[in-house]
Amino acid sequence: MMINQRAIAAVLVLPLFLHVCVAAEPLDTPCSSNRGKYTANSPFDNNLKNLLGSLLANTARNEGFYNASVGDGADRVLGRALCRGDINSTDCQNCLEKASEELKRQCQTKEAMIRYDQRCKVEYGSTLLKRYNGKYLESNNEKKTVSADPAQFSQALKELMDHLSEEAAYHSRLMFAAQSGKFSEQITIYGLVQCTRDLSNEECSNCLGSASGDLEGCCGSREGGTVYGGACSVRFEIYQFYYNATGNKKSKTWVPVTIVCVLAFLMAVLVGSFARYRQKRKQVKTDKEEKGHSGIEARPGSNSLSIVGKYVLSSQDMPSVELPVVEAAMEIFSQSNKLGQGGFGTVYKSVLPSGEEVAVKRLSRKSWQGVEELKNEVMLIAKLQHRNLVRLLGCALEGNEKLLIYEFMPNKSLDFFLFDREKRLLLDWKTRFNIIDGIARALVYLHEDSRLKVIHRDLKPSNILLDSDMVAKISDFGIARIFCEKQNLANTRRVVGTYGYMAPEYAMGGLFSIKSDVFSFGVIMLEIISGQRNSNFYINGSSHQTLLSYAWQVVNEEKELEVADPVLIESSSPMEEIARCIHIGVLCVQEDPAERPRMSEVVHLLKGGQMPMSKPSRPPISMGRRSNHGIHLKPSSTTASSSLNHHLTDSCATTFID
Repeated sequence: MMINQRAIAAVLVLPLFLHVCVAAEPLDTPCSSNRGKYTANSPFDNNLKNLLGSLLANTARNEGFYNASVGDGADRVLGRALCRGDINSTDCQNCLEKASEELKRQCQTKEAMIRYDQRCKVEYGSTLLKRYNGKYLESNNEKKTVSADPAQFSQALKELMDHLSEEAAYHSRLMFAAQSGKFSEQITIYGLVQCTRDLSNEECSNCLGSASGDLEGCCGSREGGTVYGGACSVRFEIYQFYYNATGNKKSKTWVPVTIVCVLAFLMAVLVGSFARYRQKRKQVKTDKEEKGHSGIEARPGSNSLSIVGKYVLSSQDMPSVELPVVEAAMEIFSQSNKLGQGGFGTVYKSVLPSGEEVAVKRLSRKSWQGVEELKNEVMLIAKLQHRNLVRLLGCALEGNEKLLIYEFMPNKSLDFFLFDREKRLLLDWKTRFNIIDGIARALVYLHEDSRLKVIHRDLKPSNILLDSDMVAKISDFGIARIFCEKQNLANTRRVVGTYGYMAPEYAMGGLFSIKSDVFSFGVIMLEIISGQRNSNFYINGSSHQTLLSYAWQVVNEEKELEVADPVLIESSSPMEEIARCIHIGVLCVQEDPAERPRMSEVVHLLKGGQMPMSKPSRPPISMGRRSNHGIHLKPSSTTASSSLNHHLTDSCATTFID
């Protein structure tokens, strides 16, 4: 009876559905209020009309791209139009006409942009972005997960998109590339990338690199995805969505779009009805399942964690296990076992059947990642194996439950010792130097030696964890980014991090690179040696502007030891080595990224290697916020008493949508 009612509803709404399916709708129309609105027949309105007319007249005949400006002063308006590189001039013109009409209908603001049917876009404003300011389509979440190995699929996708990005940026006159790659006998990946042609080759490459990284983060294990920024866009599907040279999609049989829409709609109705029926059956079955089936099992009166049962994702790097009966593990998630509370979940201490202590992070349900994305990116993090990186032991997933299992770090985090007046006495120079050296070696591995080029982006003492031997290990890859082999720089409009540790080019402009991590390392290094926070620095009983500026001052006056922790000066520590390390730390925090050493050079200097040790340039004085780019920085809420496990990664992801 329910299906019959839905069928009747389908007939009633079918005409509306056909209209939506046949007549393409805009993907998005952000009408920015940054510059306010304009009034009809005003000078700005007249300039805008002339601009849109110019874009319509010239874009199609200029191979699908045109930019122009009209007017002067406050009424000057810039604009550009872009058609996808595979569509013909007629389709381009039609798409732009519809986009312009929709833009004028929806927006009366002085800045706006519209993307129409993933085939064209029109934008205008006082400035036009020439970088990536990523956004991904909500429809990405509706894509199914690939049935094959998601890690291998993600790697195949990355290789295809890297190749297309290289082709578009450096070898395509249109800054456009579309190609397919065979993943398996059943699956072919079709990819497309494009930049606006007012970008340089390097700007296009950087834009596509950032967009492709976000595409992998949101959709790496799905059957398709689209990410677009102000100046570039990337898309992939497992069907051919782009056109060949003649302007026709390649297919063995042409099917009218109306028939496809009707069939798709009716199929959706039937599938929806059947899915609801199965969901009810599944719920009844779940309630009756035996609790010993598989997954995580808690023994009464203990906090042990048994990882048993069926593997849903296996790898030589790290296993992932099912968690079918979460309620059976509630003993683990008790208040007595709680170690810390993070922004995306709570961390608990537990014990494996082997007797090994572990930290189990239970991600909160408000985490944006889906299960499949999390699985895929866990596999990427699991490939990072180094003595000075916190080891991810496992990942248990089912439904809304997501558990990350880490090695347990009994000595908590570096800030737990470093900024406590009494506990800091336990850190002699040998221990401090070994911590500095361990962090540096881990960064060399992340930046230069691992199979993935990783930028951490959130290095700070609370993310440096200490094992039972006080060996330093970097944790929290929640906002880390993976760079492709040839990529050295990227930018983001969503700056996240902690005051006092972010490099100025990242905090103010959203630019990050390996040199951003070098800056953060330099701050940590100076804090370890001085025993004081950069943002709360005191000397001779009075506050100085920052630890960085004071360290730079004493290095230039050749009085390095004045910045050292008095505890070290009063002991039998090697003063020459301490002074040398202070000098290295100041070299790392220079304002110009080009002047900072690479981490491999830092390790060489720490070992006593010979390199020019010129006087460093001034570090940044302060880093404020830039509201015009949507950058909002917040001080860390971490307290000095936070435990190691509080700072475990807020997600497995190494790439996020910025």
